[in-house]
Amino acid sequence: MDRLSKEQRHRNMAAIHNKGTKPEVMVRKFLFSRGFRYRINHHQLPGKPDIVLRKYNTCIFINGCFWHGHDGCKYFVIPKTRTEFWHAKIERNKERDSENKQQLASMGWHCITIWECQLKSKVREVTLESLLYTLSLIFLKNHQSKSYEQLEDSSLMVAEP
Repeated sequence: MDRLSKEQRHRNMAAIHNKGTKPEVMVRKFLFSRGFRYRINHHQLPGKPDIVLRKYNTCIFINGCFWHGHDGCKYFVIPKTRTEFWHAKIERNKERDSENKQQLASMGWHCITIWECQLKSKVREVTLESLLYTLSLIFLKNHQSKSYEQLEDSSLMVAEP
């Protein structure tokens, strides 16, 4: 049995938004303070990624542990009422997330997922620093200089020895 009335539950669920959540704002402020420029909720990409870094060809998804079914997380607990509905809903969300990431990867985008529990105060700093490290690696990989092989064919000489 639910502790809240039907109207109270409706108000609570209606207040949950999918844009500008506290975890998203936290990551965006961190990236902006480090000089990264980005687009938010890019509507032309599959899944409308929360943060898009075009320079790095990277999409960042900031997922709520409950809504996206973070396996092994203490914040992901199926409610005791209407368990079939919630199980099906969360499984659909997981499948859709996977499909969107596959589509983005086939388009050449890197996908990074940050979970809500990874932004809790105890592990936030480690998570954000590892995000910074990952983005640095992606940038270096995308902008590697190409090495040229030395040709040893003497017929390519311009002047005679």
